Amino acid sequence: MIRVVFSALFALGVALPCAAQYPDRPLTLLAGFPPGGLVDIVTRVVAEGMKPKFPYGIAVVNKPGAGGAVAVSELVQARPDGYTVLLTPQSSLVIAPQMNRNLNYQHPDEYDPVINVIAYYPLLVVNAGARWKTIQEFVADGKANPGKLRVGTPGEGTASHLNLEEFIFRTGAKLTPVPYAGWGQSSPALLGEHIEAVVAQPGEAKPMVDGKRMRALVMFQHTRHAAFPDTPTAKEAGWDVANGVWYLLVVPKGTPASIVKQIHDAAKAVVDDPAFAKTMTARGVDVDYRAGEPLRADLWREYKLNTEILKRIGLIKP
Repeated sequence: MIRVVFSALFALGVALPCAAQYPDRPLTLLAGFPPGGLVDIVTRVVAEGMKPKFPYGIAVVNKPGAGGAVAVSELVQARPDGYTVLLTPQSSLVIAPQMNRNLNYQHPDEYDPVINVIAYYPLLVVNAGARWKTIQEFVADGKANPGKLRVGTPGEGTASHLNLEEFIFRTGAKLTPVPYAGWGQSSPALLGEHIEAVVAQPGEAKPMVDGKRMRALVMFQHTRHAAFPDTPTAKEAGWDVANGVWYLLVVPKGTPASIVKQIHDAAKAVVDDPAFAKTMTARGVDVDYRAGEPLRADLWREYKLNTEILKRIGLIKP
């Protein structure tokens, strides 16, 4: 009996310090996109802000590929000990697995969301000298000339692309999405008049709009954006389309609640810092705090919404 009790106490003593002493080594924060992009930038800003709570350091590791799915795949296979965390756009979690059924994760119950840190909502821009002065004129042209108006996106199956597809569905305009590998390709295509419009991130488009090289016609956001106060939302124009892009921290399924709380609290301190909001605003994105199970519920809502869009446009089978 004594031996059994000793064994149980020994096992408990071995198990408890793991969480009680956390962290006792560096944390790895994965970024699913290449260095220099917005995901990488936000990841590094968050990591830097979390360091006071992680005295052994936080190593940011870029794992690009498959629209962020490579990093998510590594995350879900990692030990649930709090030493592997991922910052990712929700598209890698709720769009990528629907388009690739071979991934080792398929839905929002296969990892634990910790905290959402930022969000942005795309807008549609045209050249400053374009003939369309309002989004209503652009939509009317798209209906009158099916397929003639080409709209650049950051790539097939991205959140911005699916936002455009929802807009096409709700307006009835016959627009032609054209995939590019990001703003670096799509903006020259627009300025060179190879396409008629682009779905862009606010931070990307603002310098062009302020410089009178592009005109913003509509925001795909619930309310008007502070950087584009004169640009109406799609809902104001009569079409309820506002599917944003948000970045969140996730950990492997089964990570102890006490460790999840430590990660959450460290990231929440970053989100609450006015300097973080100032840095993000300068890049056209907004602080957007959500956490825990309500955040998982938001992921499921997005998952189901994107299922409908992906089926409608033929990127997944009904």
